[in-house]
Amino acid sequence: MKAKTHLGKIFVFGMIAFLFSAPAAMAQKFGYVDTEYILQNIPEYQDAQNEIDDLAKQWQADLEKKFAEVDQMYKTYQADAVLLPEDMKQQREEEIIKKEKEVKALQQKRFGTDGDLFKKRQELIKPIQEKIFNAIEEIAVKKNYAFVFDKASGPVIMYVNAKYDISDEVLDQIGSIMGVRGK
Repeated sequence: MKAKTHLGKIFVFGMIAFLFSAPAAMAQKFGYVDTEYILQNIPEYQDAQNEIDDLAKQWQADLEKKFAEVDQMYKTYQADAVLLPEDMKQQREEEIIKKEKEVKALQQKRFGTDGDLFKKRQELIKPIQEKIFNAIEEIAVKKNYAFVFDKASGPVIMYVNAKYDISDEVLDQIGSIMGVRGK
């Protein structure tokens, strides 16, 4: 009997706590941004993205040229192989393997998970992202938002009321910093 009374008190206390906390939860303000939209409207981001794309194309073309050289070395070796003594065959095979390893190492250096392209992207894009996040935080604090969601980062939000979109305000806030104006 004592256990039932104790559970009853916990239930009543839980219901009271819920009833008092529900209005506070409903009074919270929510906002959302579309960081993809914001980034597309920042010329500094477009410039950075173009620079990254140009570097990637340049490095990719260089790698394709080097892989073509390896391929040509192999084709030449195949054509000459019947006429070469064993020691020369082995030497040429080692040269081809060495060259191929060098090209693959360069590919990893340029495009690997911690490669030059990744570092360049961090160098150019991260400061822009920090400006956006700082602007979002300033607006959220000033307008007393409880949460600001990013609708561009995947299916995080299933329904969005457009009146809560503060993307243009973020662009305006950044505009005062970067000399850019949104819409």
